[in-house]
Amino acid sequence: MKYSIVAYGDPVLRKECRDIEKGELDVKKLADDMYETMYSASGVGLAAPQIGKDIRIFVVDGHQINENLEEGEEINPSLVNFKKVFINAEILEETGEEWAYEEGCLSIPDVRADIYRPETLTIKYFDTDWNEHTEVYDDMAARIIQHEYDHIDGILFTDLVSPLKKQMLKKKLNNISKGIVKADYKMRFYKSKR
Repeated sequence: MKYSIVAYGDPVLRKECRDIEKGELDVKKLADDMYETMYSASGVGLAAPQIGKDIRIFVVDGHQINENLEEGEEINPSLVNFKKVFINAEILEETGEEWAYEEGCLSIPDVRADIYRPETLTIKYFDTDWNEHTEVYDDMAARIIQHEYDHIDGILFTDLVSPLKKQMLKKKLNNISKGIVKADYKMRFYKSKR
């Protein structure tokens, strides 16, 4: 099942998500639906709040980045076989030098900004069979995880830009929250109950 992507301005994107209890829902089916939704929107990651659910699950798959290289660019080794589901994830440590990369978000179409993130992380999580893992990721894989992990903590990449950049993005963000945006995928816009 393909979900609509929740647009900037919806309060679910600002919620700190709750852990999923084992047996509470079919996490394999949910993960499959999230992948279908993510792929149809040409994303490399998708977190539950982006489909309107305030639970701690996100999916990632970085193969697109390696497939869409410009001539002369090299394959990013951190993204080879990088397709994972993270349930009840907890980042234990972030280390290394912070580096900038222009990020975007399916919930915030047509907005991109350089975001600085540490190069390495250690994360503990459950997979869809409820096996617990503690793993280390670096480079682009770490960045994708950090971006999606922020979502389950109610943080958007636009929160991490400079005050000047925030001011420059204000009109675009307001337009997105009002539904004034074009996206190649189905979106859901928040209607406040006034």
